[in-house]
Amino acid sequence: MRLIDLIERSSARLEQAGVSFGHGTTNAFDEAAWLVLWKLGLPLDDLDGVAERVLNAEQREDVESFVTQRIATRQPAAYLTGEAWLQGVPFFVDERSIVPRSLIAEVLCEGAIDPWLEAAGVQSPQVLDLCTGNGSLAVLAALCWPEAQVDGTDLSVEALAVAQRNVQRHALHERVTLRQGDGLAAARGPYDLILCNPPYVNRDSMQALPAEYRAEPALALDGGADGMDFIRPLLAQAAVHLRSGGVLVLEIGHERAHFEAAFPALSPLWLSTSAGDDQVLLLTREDLAS
Repeated sequence: MRLIDLIERSSARLEQAGVSFGHGTTNAFDEAAWLVLWKLGLPLDDLDGVAERVLNAEQREDVESFVTQRIATRQPAAYLTGEAWLQGVPFFVDERSIVPRSLIAEVLCEGAIDPWLEAAGVQSPQVLDLCTGNGSLAVLAALCWPEAQVDGTDLSVEALAVAQRNVQRHALHERVTLRQGDGLAAARGPYDLILCNPPYVNRDSMQALPAEYRAEPALALDGGADGMDFIRPLLAQAAVHLRSGGVLVLEIGHERAHFEAAFPALSPLWLSTSAGDDQVLLLTREDLAS
């Protein structure tokens, strides 16, 4: 059997089993390709180069068992492989933190925040990654701005242990500092930029999450009745942690209606991402202070 045939067969199995995606892939074929290539120890970014490779019986059985594990456990593939990629950067991940997938990563790497830093005359930004989880946004911020100093904070000690592995993996221990605390309690500041991908899933949506999402720490997802439980104190306190000209970039997923109902006086700038123009927003210190 050719490798591409095994991927297509695995894709059909995943589709038939009704597994859910969204932790690095969005469809059965891409998920199957990830599982097959990883299990065989092949590059994840060169499917075309290995698609015609003929597999022996042992290789086929190993892959089939791995796909069966994915279906039976309903764990995200990233937990099974111990690795996820965000904006082309690899990160260690396990069940102690959610799988890295924040849309803020796109905003960072595409330079969408740069105009605000430049307008404030900032060349070496002081950055806070609030709710850092696995540390992926803190690492990406440090990679995007080579002179930046980044604090990554989280309530979860277990998630911070995962983040520490990623800081070390990318040799950023001199520029990324991890701190434990609830909300802004662990923040030092003042900062030029606060990034935050908080728990924002509303109660009804939490109850309807597929098994793959329920396999992740609920602490990092559950935003209370309207998804705004973490965000309310954040917006009330963020201004005092920002320098003049500083900005907050906040991800709220599909909760725009709840956000606007909770904060009718705010007029954020909505940033464009691959998921649309209503999931990541920017607020200036002046917006927050007023």
